[in-house]
Amino acid sequence: MNRLKQMWAAVRSSLWFVPSVMVFAALAVGLILVEIDSRFERELLLEYPRIFGAGADGSRGMLTAIASSMITVAGLTFSLTLAAIAQTSSQYTSRVLRNFMRDRTNQFVLGSFVSVFAYCLVVLRTIRGGDEGRFIPAFAVLVGLILALLSIGVLILFIHHIASSLQASTIISNVADETTKAIEKLFPSKAGDEADEAEKQRLYEKLAHRSWQTLAAKDNGYIQSVDTEALFEFARRHRIVLRMEHAIGDFVTEKTALVSVAVEAEALSDEAGNDLRALYTINHFRTVDQDVEFGLRQIVDIAMKALSPGINDTTTAIFCVDYLGALLEQLAARRIETPYRMDGESVRVITKSPTFEHFIATAFDQIRINAEGNQAILERQLKALTTIARVTENLTRKQALRTQTRLIAQHAARTLDTDYEKAQVREHLIVTLRALDVDRLDDDFKLLAREN
Repeated sequence: MNRLKQMWAAVRSSLWFVPSVMVFAALAVGLILVEIDSRFERELLLEYPRIFGAGADGSRGMLTAIASSMITVAGLTFSLTLAAIAQTSSQYTSRVLRNFMRDRTNQFVLGSFVSVFAYCLVVLRTIRGGDEGRFIPAFAVLVGLILALLSIGVLILFIHHIASSLQASTIISNVADETTKAIEKLFPSKAGDEADEAEKQRLYEKLAHRSWQTLAAKDNGYIQSVDTEALFEFARRHRIVLRMEHAIGDFVTEKTALVSVAVEAEALSDEAGNDLRALYTINHFRTVDQDVEFGLRQIVDIAMKALSPGINDTTTAIFCVDYLGALLEQLAARRIETPYRMDGESVRVITKSPTFEHFIATAFDQIRINAEGNQAILERQLKALTTIARVTENLTRKQALRTQTRLIAQHAARTLDTDYEKAQVREHLIVTLRALDVDRLDDDFKLLAREN
């Protein structure tokens, strides 16, 4: 079942699936309309001669012109799409290329032109005139004309869509929307703390004496997803304890430890081991579906590209920081569950996933490092930290936010050139510290103050 889900997800996100379905649908519609015309051709011509009165030569000429135009426009559409992909890869990051391929509008536009082309071919071959025995599928020809007129609107839609999709704000917001869906799916919406640390320690000590059988991966690649529900059912059915050795998004190689099994009586059989491996999806790229960190990473990559000396686009980097702050605000208000999955009093699965502290570091560290001497980015990061701090009361999470605030203060004191810039950053720093319930400036924070 996991492999079927993987195959279906790959097919749905491909650039060829929707156009292929539309082509087959157009072929079927063409054949059906021709069959309808074969039964009502004379009645339609007598009742509506001006609408259905085109002769064999006129119908052939019109459908030929439509078919040739559609295949030309389809080639133009492919060219524009490839140009957009190349520009996005060079200006932003290659990690967002799959988003262009998965874009339903792009798939629909490509499918529209090639399906109209296929429809015209099917109808064109049925037209007969003169000695061939007269047959003109008038209704099918009229539908071909209507489809051609609608294709003009589709072309205008595509030009507007491709121009909008190349804007930095659109690319970043699309990645953020996809990451938001992953957050809503993976993390409970109810706010709260993680499991009690004492309970975690008790469970850890309880499992410390166990012997573990390691199952290795059989492919090189990234862990795209894990069917955790099936993993839990597998452990419960075999009455074993499973421990994930790598989190979703990690890169594994052949014979790398993928999952470990607590051995009590006998080792897991080869067949059961293969069933267990089948619950993992390993591929040569990462996806956001179960990998929130990858969604953050895509936005971070865009920000780093924008901050590079060759591009130096601070505004795009600010967009990235704003959206990262919004995503982390959602994470801060949600409960990241304990790694221990229980069956009554028995541990069945020990998962491995990033913590909130890891998400914060992913979103802030590299942007801060690459924002050397950039007052606007440092101020925006402090503003994002302030927003995040106001939605959580978790002490562990607030400590991670304080750490990031301290690092930004140190970075600002070290890299900003003028007293004015430092004073502006210090104003934002004070607001952030208040949101973090810091009443006084310690030595690290005072470093920025002394420079003013």
